[in-house]
Amino acid sequence: QDYYGKELQKSEDLKTNACVTMARPLPKAVRDALERVHEEVVARYYGCGLVIPECLASCRILDLGSGSGRDCYLLSQLVGERGHVTGIDMTEGQVKVAKKHIAYHMDKFGYQKPNVEFLQGYMEKLGDAGLADESYDIVISNCVINLAPDKRAVLREAYRVLKPGGEMYFSDVYTSQRLSEAVRKHRVLWGECLAGALYWKDLYSIAEEVGFSPPCLVTASPITIGDKELEGIIGDCRFVSATFRLFKVPGSSRAGPGQVIYNGGILGHERELVFDANFTFKEGEVVDVDAEMAAILRSSRFAEEFLIRAGGANTAAPQGCCC
Repeated sequence: QDYYGKELQKSEDLKTNACVTMARPLPKAVRDALERVHEEVVARYYGCGLVIPECLASCRILDLGSGSGRDCYLLSQLVGERGHVTGIDMTEGQVKVAKKHIAYHMDKFGYQKPNVEFLQGYMEKLGDAGLADESYDIVISNCVINLAPDKRAVLREAYRVLKPGGEMYFSDVYTSQRLSEAVRKHRVLWGECLAGALYWKDLYSIAEEVGFSPPCLVTASPITIGDKELEGIIGDCRFVSATFRLFKVPGSSRAGPGQVIYNGGILGHERELVFDANFTFKEGEVVDVDAEMAAILRSSRFAEEFLIRAGGANTAAPQGCCC
């Protein structure tokens, strides 16, 4: 709270690129939406990667660790006036900045009533903030789960508030090995999103334990430190900024492998949909998918965008992190 509320005043105050890594170029619709976000909100933004999934019209979205509200105001435009975005953050100063600009943005977007709200609270305890079971289509998070001491509780709560077929789409920092006590207790490395980074294999075991489908890696990019003192403390450990998607797949959707054809109906992704590092769906093309991907597409908001039929390959490319 102190680091993000008082010590950092703008993105340039960060000591590493962990919290400002951009995973891939922004689509035009997202660039245009970003230009309409208030300059103070953008200046107080400390996220990593891109947490703007596809197919968002009329969705209800929860942003864990929403900070100054940059991603919420971006998503507010993409879900439309019939959609809704909730941001929750533990830092009073950040929530205050986000709330201050609600009227400005609703006027800018031409909305009759706000489709965003900001709450102060903890992502490990969403119930304390009044968030009900199965109330969101998508949960996003931009480089903040590493700041939570109990990451299992964060994923458990995200799973609880997601509707069946819902998705958790989030970027974060991961490490090539489990971190030493000296690194994990270093104040600046905590604030810079490194000391709390999860060993990437632990993400897979926690996701499975909570009930999510296996993590689908979307993008990954290496993190540079650029500070000799911090480099000395970290040693030979390597860090990566990665975006993953997890789905809450109901048991009834699980069957065997299948063949899918993308109909090209998603705005901005008409020709092809890059779903993750292993699956790119081109309009009208038949793609063999494993049982897990077939269940994800069948149960999620993507179901209407695909023709899905049984059969096809027994295996598909294995999921994995590029650490």
